[in-house]
Amino acid sequence: MIRYLSVLAGGALGTGLRYSLSTLIYSTIKEPTFPYSNLLINVSGSLMIGILAELFDTRLLVSPTVRIALLTGVLGGYTTFSSFSYETYSLLRDGEVCRGIVNAAGSVLLGLVAVWLGVRIAQLI
Repeated sequence: MIRYLSVLAGGALGTGLRYSLSTLIYSTIKEPTFPYSNLLINVSGSLMIGILAELFDTRLLVSPTVRIALLTGVLGGYTTFSSFSYETYSLLRDGEVCRGIVNAAGSVLLGLVAVWLGVRIAQLI
């Protein structure tokens, strides 16, 4: 139960960080022509999950609760793209190249198809 609550608390923090950064970025860019905020959040979240996961695996001893609170909670709330990136990296690192490519291409392509389908369904309602 403590892990579940840790993920919830971390997720709230990560979501707040995402909203704050996005608000800051778009307060300086008046008429955005590109999703700058999303790009920065996805890349910075991926960088942070790479740093933390590697440190937790090799140098820093942290409890499973702290690990899941930070990686799944905070960074998951900040951006689920970081989890996707790390899982794809792990597959590639472990020699599962085909699975890594399928995960990356499948997530992006199926995600786009799902958005398109959702839009079409909403238009029919």
